[in-house]
Amino acid sequence: MVDTALPTALNLPMVDPLPAPTQTYFDVCQDKLGMVPNVLRAYAFDIDKLDAFTAMYNNLMLAPSGLSKLDREMIAVVVSSINKCFYCLVAHGAAVRALSGDPQLGETLVMNYRVADLDARQRAMLDFAAQMTTASATIEDPHRAALRDAGFTDHDIWDIANVAGFFNMTNRVASATAMRPNDDYHAQAR
Repeated sequence: MVDTALPTALNLPMVDPLPAPTQTYFDVCQDKLGMVPNVLRAYAFDIDKLDAFTAMYNNLMLAPSGLSKLDREMIAVVVSSINKCFYCLVAHGAAVRALSGDPQLGETLVMNYRVADLDARQRAMLDFAAQMTTASATIEDPHRAALRDAGFTDHDIWDIANVAGFFNMTNRVASATAMRPNDDYHAQAR
C-alpha cells in the first residue's frame, strides 16, 4: 500500500523538523506557488540532496541565460514527453501554459512538439533536446551548427544541453520512485 501523504512510493519522510533555511524556502514556495512542489518534499528526507537539487534546478531554470524561462520550460516538457515522466509533464506543462499564456502550446508540447506552432529557433532548440534525449551519442558538429544558424550562442547551446540533461535525470528519478505531481498543477493556467 502506498502512503499518499508521501510524494513518492518510497517510505522516505521529510526531516522533521526541517532546518530553518529549508523551512523558509518551503514557506516562500507556499507563498509564491500556493504549494510546496512534491519534488521538493521528496528530496527533503536528506537536506544535502535537497540543497544540491534545488541549487542545480534554480541555476538552470531561473538564472540569467540567453534562453528565456519559457524556452527552458519547453525543453523540460519535450524531454519529459519523450521519457513519459508523469510528474514533469504535469508540473512543467503547467509552467509552459502559464508562461506562454497559451494552454494549447502546453498541451501540444506534452503530446508531440513536432506539430506545435513553433518558430525556427524554438524548433531547432527542441529538436536538439529531443535528439539529446533519444540518441545523445549521435550529436555532431552539424547539430550544433543548426542551433547557431537559428541564433543560439555557444553559451545558449551549453544551457540547452544542461537543461535537457537535467530533465533526463529527474525524469528517471521521478518515474523510478512513482513521484506524484501536486494536484494543484492540473488546473493551472487553463
